Amino acid sequence: MPNNRIITRTALLLALTLLFQSLRLFIPIPPFLSSFIIGSLVNACLLVAAEKAGFWSGFFIAMIVPIAAYFQMMLPIPVFIIPVALGNLAYICLFLFAGKWWGRLTGITLAALGKAGLVYAAFTWLLSFIAIPTKIAAGIMLAMSWPQLVTGVVGGLLASIVVKRIQ
Repeated sequence: MPNNRIITRTALLLALTLLFQSLRLFIPIPPFLSSFIIGSLVNACLLVAAEKAGFWSGFFIAMIVPIAAYFQMMLPIPVFIIPVALGNLAYICLFLFAGKWWGRLTGITLAALGKAGLVYAAFTWLLSFIAIPTKIAAGIMLAMSWPQLVTGVVGGLLASIVVKRIQ
């Protein structure tokens, strides 16, 4: 049974993650730039949650974030929630596993590579079945490609800084 500290950390990190994800609604940042800033902050929160509150806290946040993204109209159809959630889960799992065995930097790198690869492959597969306008599909595929790698690495580095400051 989780203790109050874990529940509180999870709740605070979920609130912070959702706040970061909502920044694009309040601050007029160009969409491509906001993807890098917001994606990095969200990824940092995922890793801080997994490392400081435990796997299940990270899992919970990783599943909630894409649902919120759908309601914020960042994901055009509900089925896109699944690959984003799985990508977040892969990010956490790879970070925790690789970080434990090979160190933090290797964990961050493998987590970012795994998330980017999984999300790109899943969206490529999904878009082969779903008929959406070509320009929208191209934009989705761009967002789910190399920017995922960049935001994964930057988010991991930000998480490293934050974790050092948390007791």
